[in-house]
Amino acid sequence: MPLQNRVTPFADLVAVSARGTLFGNRGGKFHRDDRTLSQRRWASRQWICCALDFKGRQRDVWGRFYTELFFLDEVTAFAAGHRPCFECRRKDAQAFAALFPRAHKAPDMDTILHRERLEGRAKRINRRAIDTLPDGAMIARNGEAFAVRGTQLMHWTPAGYDRALRRPRGIDVDVLTPPSIIKVLERGYAPLWHSTVTL
Repeated sequence: MPLQNRVTPFADLVAVSARGTLFGNRGGKFHRDDRTLSQRRWASRQWICCALDFKGRQRDVWGRFYTELFFLDEVTAFAAGHRPCFECRRKDAQAFAALFPRAHKAPDMDTILHRERLEGRAKRINRRAIDTLPDGAMIARNGEAFAVRGTQLMHWTPAGYDRALRRPRGIDVDVLTPPSIIKVLERGYAPLWHSTVTL
C-alpha cells in the first residue's frame, strides 16, 4: 500500500503508486510512527523540492526525521508552493532566489510563500487573466489541474500529463501557483517538466 506522500498541484497529499521525478519535504516530520498522517500537513514554513538522487544517500522514507514527499515534476511542486532546495539543487535554488521578488534568502522566501500558498489550512487560489500566465503556471478548472505551456493547457494526473487542450484567451482563471513563483517564471526560470509533457 503506497504512503500518502504524493503532492498534488492543490498541495494535497495522496496515496498513489505512480512515481515522481522530484522529492522534498515540508520542514521535518509530521507523520505518525505508524506511517499515517494526522490533520497536520507541514512541520514548518520550509517547503522544498529536492533531487531524487544526491551523493548516494539512502533514505528511510517516513522514518524518524522527515516526512518525505514526492512530486510529478517541478511544475507540480511550484503549484503546491514548494521551492528548490539549496543543498541538493543549489544551482536551481540560486537561480530561483535571484528571480524571486522582494527576497533572496531562503527564510525570507519561505515566509512569503507560506502566506501565498495557504488560506488558513486550505490552498490559496488567486484569480488572474489567463493571457498573462507564463509557461509552468498551474491553474484549476472544474476541480482538475492544468499546466500552462505555450498555446496549450496540459492536464495533470499523478502519473503524468495525459492530454492537451487549447489554451483559451480573454478569461480569468483560478491560479494554483503562488504569485511570487509566477513572477519567478515570468522572469525566465525554466522549471523541470515531466517527460509526458511532450504530448
